[in-house]
Amino acid sequence: MRNSSFFKIYAAFSVVYLIILLTGHERFDLFLKPILIPIIGFGAYFYRNFPTQNILLAALVLSWLGDVILLFTDLGEIYFILGLVCFLSAHIIYCILFNKQKRIRKKQNKPIFIFGSILIAVYLIGMVSVLMPHLGDLEIPVSIYASVISIMLLFAFNGFLVWEKPGNQLVFLGAIFFIISDSILAVNKFYAPIPKSSFFIMLTYLLAQYLIVVGILKLNPKKEQQTV
Repeated sequence: MRNSSFFKIYAAFSVVYLIILLTGHERFDLFLKPILIPIIGFGAYFYRNFPTQNILLAALVLSWLGDVILLFTDLGEIYFILGLVCFLSAHIIYCILFNKQKRIRKKQNKPIFIFGSILIAVYLIGMVSVLMPHLGDLEIPVSIYASVISIMLLFAFNGFLVWEKPGNQLVFLGAIFFIISDSILAVNKFYAPIPKSSFFIMLTYLLAQYLIVVGILKLNPKKEQQTV
């Protein structure tokens, strides 16, 4: 992949960061976490021009803002809400991004799409039902967020059925990891503490962003961009 150095640096920094989290040195969050998404963002920026590049970059910028803001949640609930808004916006932009990717099939396999949609709806209802008694004033914001990220997963699943391989698989797997990351975060914050939660949240989150970015780049190869 062109300019793959950024992705190698992202992987290396991610491994170092995850080891630090696993060993319990979460205070280094302030120094390492804010640089991870910009690294992969540079990889996407210098890859080459393609029609939805700016949409991808916008989603990464909003994700980065969410990362930075969530570092300060200990100072007040407002930082959690602001971080939630940033990631909510990022997921909406990911939905737009997924919707604009080139299809190799005009229609998806409807029975499989319906089955997948039901599974996603079951996840959404189940997660909200479990968390609802513990959310307090955050019932509406968290419910909206859970709905939007579920829709993002649905868009990725639809893409899995109509996009070219391997980009379709990478993006869909990335969306699943995003769901897992946010689910761990929500359960840990509102329901019950999860051992090494920061490690698992960031492991799945960093995988999610990497897979989505690489998947989108795979869906926009050079041969399709020669006239851009």
